Amino acid sequence: MECPNCELKQRHFYCENCLRAQCVGSWPGRGTGIDMAPSLRDFRLQIQHVAADRDEQVHRASAAIDTVRDARVRRADLAYGQERLEEVQSGLARLRKENEKTRQRLRSLREALATRRRTLSQARLLQVPAPDSLIGREAQQLSARAETIARARNGLVSELVEVFNVVEVGGRPPIGGKAGTKGEWTIGDLVLPVPGDIRRYPPDHINAVITHAVHFLGLLTFYLGIKLPFEITWSGGKLGLGQPWIRSIKGTESGSWAKWTSKHCLHVSASSTTPAPDTPASPSHAISQSTSDSFIEFPAPQSSSFTTAYAMLLYDVCYLAHTQAVEVPLAQAGEVLSNLWAVCCSSELGRRSHQTYPLLPPPTPAGFPLDFAQLLQATAATPRTSRPKTKRVARPSEKIPEEDEWDLVDDAEPDV
Repeated sequence: MECPNCELKQRHFYCENCLRAQCVGSWPGRGTGIDMAPSLRDFRLQIQHVAADRDEQVHRASAAIDTVRDARVRRADLAYGQERLEEVQSGLARLRKENEKTRQRLRSLREALATRRRTLSQARLLQVPAPDSLIGREAQQLSARAETIARARNGLVSELVEVFNVVEVGGRPPIGGKAGTKGEWTIGDLVLPVPGDIRRYPPDHINAVITHAVHFLGLLTFYLGIKLPFEITWSGGKLGLGQPWIRSIKGTESGSWAKWTSKHCLHVSASSTTPAPDTPASPSHAISQSTSDSFIEFPAPQSSSFTTAYAMLLYDVCYLAHTQAVEVPLAQAGEVLSNLWAVCCSSELGRRSHQTYPLLPPPTPAGFPLDFAQLLQATAATPRTSRPKTKRVARPSEKIPEEDEWDLVDDAEPDV
């Protein structure tokens, strides 16, 4: 049967009754030229033939599928194995990094342990009593080195004395059983008087000579390696710049100096007023002698900041002398340059220090007899040098020369 449109041959369609027929030609119309429907047996035979072909094709397809399945399984297993291998490799790299860090830490710990063991071994060796020969040799080396340092310090101190020109002017030695007289000590050709004679000099002179003395004392203690109980600073922040100020460092209660922690100025300023020559004397005034042997009355600075600062300077000089085996009594504490000269001429100069062997104890030890409170009281009492108290008689038309009057600065710290 052909389709009138596409001209394709199609199957014939048979009804259910025709399919149930047992044989061909049992229907009416046989021999009329019309195709009769085949029997059910023919269809069964055809189905059996096609079923065999179908089974064979199914078998072939199943075999082909089995072959493909095995290949796919192998490829899947290979891909899974590669993924696992990559994971293992990344984990191995991470473990290697961690192991390297652990090795480095272990190496540092071993080095630290080795260092501690060496330190412990050295400490044990130090604790073990050394032979007498070794101790004696070390002691000799230390003594020789200390002697060399002392000689070097003596040379530096000698040059320092020459540079600042610390000398005694006037006076005479004892001759023919007669007692000698003391002269005035100068530094840089300027006289540094005792506390009682300070007001006999103009303020510029006092400031200049104190500045020289402070410079000399600072260099001397630097060469000798001595730490003084009172520290000197400058208002300008640098050595020699501005005004010198002095205060105590940290120390013990020995000597009663450590409590003076506030700054005091080692500087005086000129006054705008000058007392009249004919001002009557009073018990609260101290008498000063001018360079022309005339008398002028000045107020006595009993409790000024400068007096305290100057007493601190005197205490430093006395303590420096004590460290170099020169004992200065309280009565001679005010003679600064004389005491410094005695220090520079000491036979034990430079042998003991706070920085080199043999070491000195911190200032001030119990063996230092001078007490700062006593020195401050003696300085405030303004003792004067023994000079002949003669008064020159002036003519009626002649005026008595007057020296410049100055006041002491207060204890306020400068603005720096």
